[in-house]
Amino acid sequence: MSRRLLVCLLSSVLCFLISACARRETPAAEGIRTHTLLVGNGAEPGSLDPHLASILSDQIIVNALFEGLTLLDERTTQPLPAAAETWSASADGLVWTFHLRAGLQWSNGESLTADDFIQTWRRALNPRVAADNAWYLFAIKNAEAYNSGKVAEATALGLAAPDARTVVITLERPTPYLPALVSLPAWFPLNPRLLAKFGALDSRGGDWTRPGNLVSNGAFMLSEWTPNARLVVAKNPHHREAATNKLERVIFFPIENPDVEERNFRAGQLHVTFNLPVTKIAGWREKDPAALRLDPALQANFLRFNTTRPPFTDPRVRRALALAVDRDSLAHTVLQGSRQPAPAITPPGTGGYTARAAVGHDVAAARQLLAAAGFPGGAGLPAIELQCRNDEIMPRLAEALQAMWQHDLGVRITLAQVEQKTWIQNQQTLNYGISTAAWTADFPDPVTFLGLFTTDSSYNWTGWKNPAYDQLLNDAASLSDMPKRYELFQQAEALLLNDAPVTPLHYGALTYLINPAVRGWDPAPLVFRRFQKVSLEP
Repeated sequence: MSRRLLVCLLSSVLCFLISACARRETPAAEGIRTHTLLVGNGAEPGSLDPHLASILSDQIIVNALFEGLTLLDERTTQPLPAAAETWSASADGLVWTFHLRAGLQWSNGESLTADDFIQTWRRALNPRVAADNAWYLFAIKNAEAYNSGKVAEATALGLAAPDARTVVITLERPTPYLPALVSLPAWFPLNPRLLAKFGALDSRGGDWTRPGNLVSNGAFMLSEWTPNARLVVAKNPHHREAATNKLERVIFFPIENPDVEERNFRAGQLHVTFNLPVTKIAGWREKDPAALRLDPALQANFLRFNTTRPPFTDPRVRRALALAVDRDSLAHTVLQGSRQPAPAITPPGTGGYTARAAVGHDVAAARQLLAAAGFPGGAGLPAIELQCRNDEIMPRLAEALQAMWQHDLGVRITLAQVEQKTWIQNQQTLNYGISTAAWTADFPDPVTFLGLFTTDSSYNWTGWKNPAYDQLLNDAASLSDMPKRYELFQQAEALLLNDAPVTPLHYGALTYLINPAVRGWDPAPLVFRRFQKVSLEP
């Protein structure tokens, strides 16, 4: 072999070794370079149909694909113009007029008109569609009656489009929070021509939500969906904010295990996680506090009591257990200071409302109530099952409650950890004694929490019925005077906490990790955000 050839071979080998040993670019680094945001999203999407998407992880993606008449500011939760540039209400609060922006388009370039909204809302309320989220539109005149089949024709709904840029909504009763309500996914417009093509104008399901088919009006459009792997949305060039959108795409990863997600973040495979295990908060506080985010959320975490099952038919037993909960200990010890203790159901500052009533920690009063109910020191009470979802937080809370009630009241508790589907189903069918529960606000108004527990609420999974409570909520619903309305809510919340079909534990928080290259990621108490405001900077 010639000397020249040998030198060339050695040089080639050396270059190969240097290249092999060089540090490879992580997906997160590549994403910064290509303006591709990598986001953990907690679960595989069940549906991208805004009328059916009821799980938070689904709705986060839906919010990237669609937008309604209004949107809610991340920080303030106040309604801002979106598809509608202005709106106004009649003096009696029953007729609202929304004026659409000029030049609105669908992602396929078609014009978006007022009639598109009207046809979409008729579909959402169509009983044949049986939309999970139809109830969000019940503020519309005759909406509930049409959805239940009591009114036969969709033309009876209080909806009109007098021209291509004007939407008029007539309400069943005054709804002062309507500008916030119409920002929700259930109110998002759908392309009627697309729905007709796939036979989905009066039915649910179909392939219209698949990549290559879906037509949307949000800042992004669907470009890829690989089940149980990733879902990709790309910048929508026809969106009104396309020129200022600095992201080319967002990739959502359905990582259900938060420990796996945390490892992926450390390995440079994500820019933002969906969650962070409570057990890892202290470690991140110590080693990299800049990457740790603990953002308050408008969420209530509480216990449900099955009031149809003894001993919880007796409000004294329910209230005794409520008073024996040391909420400060749960929040600061079990939850590592990541959440605030909750003395009431409605989180403070919900639409400017903060509950006056509160559940304290009073073991002596709890013992007296339990004795008055015929169970002094827990004597005579059989073991009570406490059901919880098998996530990384609820079982820890359940164990702490088990210890508190045993130690302070002599009440024996057994624990049942179940998957989310069973956890929800058991509550819906009253197949439980006590259950952990959680509710995140849909919009910034107390009714989104207090309305859960009326007799006719489809989410009142306690069996509790209280005509006085129902009347207070009904009276509040007819008022547009906010101070008077909030005073009725104060009375209702006091009644709810005293009768204790539920009892609060802690308020919510978003605990997650974020790469310092992510800019414009504001705290969002309602969880939803505008990805078009986010950017990636080296």
